[in-house]
Amino acid sequence: MNSTEFLKAVFLKKKPELSPYKKGDVLVLFGELFQRGYANGLVEEAEALGMTVVRATVGRRDGGGLRALTPEEMQTIPKPFINVPLEAGFDLEPDAQGHAPIDQIKDVKLSDWEGAKMDFKSLEDSRQRAVTRFRKNVEAFLLELEKHIPSGANVLFAHLMAGGVPRTKIVMPLMNRTCKGSGDRFLASEQLWQSDIGKFCAMNFTEVTAETLRHLLELSTPLREKLEARGAHVAYTAYGYHGTEILIHNEYRWQTYTPYIQGWAKLRLEEIATEAYKKGVHVCVYNCPEILTNSSSIFQGVEVSLYPLLKTIEKERGNTPSGQKILSECKNLLRPEVSVDDILKKTDTYFTRPEIQAHCLFEKWPQHSSKDQLETMLKASDELISLHKDEKQLITLPLSEVVFKSCGYVMLHTSWNPPSPVAFIGHEAVARSIV
Repeated sequence: MNSTEFLKAVFLKKKPELSPYKKGDVLVLFGELFQRGYANGLVEEAEALGMTVVRATVGRRDGGGLRALTPEEMQTIPKPFINVPLEAGFDLEPDAQGHAPIDQIKDVKLSDWEGAKMDFKSLEDSRQRAVTRFRKNVEAFLLELEKHIPSGANVLFAHLMAGGVPRTKIVMPLMNRTCKGSGDRFLASEQLWQSDIGKFCAMNFTEVTAETLRHLLELSTPLREKLEARGAHVAYTAYGYHGTEILIHNEYRWQTYTPYIQGWAKLRLEEIATEAYKKGVHVCVYNCPEILTNSSSIFQGVEVSLYPLLKTIEKERGNTPSGQKILSECKNLLRPEVSVDDILKKTDTYFTRPEIQAHCLFEKWPQHSSKDQLETMLKASDELISLHKDEKQLITLPLSEVVFKSCGYVMLHTSWNPPSPVAFIGHEAVARSIV
């Protein structure tokens, strides 16, 4: 999809009307639900409507390879639950000779990572084998799923797949330097991305984050058509990231986090949704605002854009009990002398700095990092953290909860008839959709 087509994507700003979803309808989680993540808001909204939530797993790995969960591991998972391992990606998938991709770089040292060469023919063999394994498991998952869909029930598939960081020791130190490195520890994201290790990461990100939606859409077509022939409604949602609109100098303006090295995979996710949408499938990738999750700790600075949500809540919902409750909770975490306006002044200054504006260009997204930009971002992050009473109790945690709950509301109720295959949920919609 080119930049012109992206500009046609819908920016959601209002609280949507309630959708026709009702008690007895089914929300299918395509991927595993983890704590403190975006999908928890979607699940909460579905359960509030009385929908049945069908849970899934990516499986677990031990000496025997990928497996389903044991009875002990399933004890705390609410039912219905389909115990078919839906792990995607190919970093651990053996090729025809029995060699997994990570075997190629398991002995690479940090001092010579850039010179590491990978056998891309072997990588492609592993990728194809992983795709075959994944599609087989998806088919088994869908066969089991049909048993959990009552006659007349509408169905919403929620694509939860994301990530794909190769599970080998050399990758995380490189990503840490790319996302949090300053001074001599700075590693430009483009430098990493152009290396063989970076290319391998990009391939695996795409398989996990994007291509899994294509497999789901293709393989669920017979079930979707069967359900629709009976009068049921079937739709699909997916979680994207493509920047978001926040308050900057009292205007809602788009900004983004850099370097978001999974961005190219997210673009592919949007392309896949667009291709299906053009064929009449109710599918939408929702680009949600930045939050702090269990998996985002490596991306220090991603949380800077969360702080202006305080002012947005004050502006849009400050005169409501729910808005007042959130504002009070957040203010109690800040030092006594710090106000909401103090927060906004710092973020306004940050987002209008030339090195940050140069990396917040919508038509060029995603962009690679620069040393000045990354160091400015990390400094702003540290300064905002220092405004709290306790640096381990940040307002970004309750604000993240606001985001994922509101996004769950917006996604569920617009998914019935999505206005576009790609939609952006900004802070304005988040504040207006506070439950």
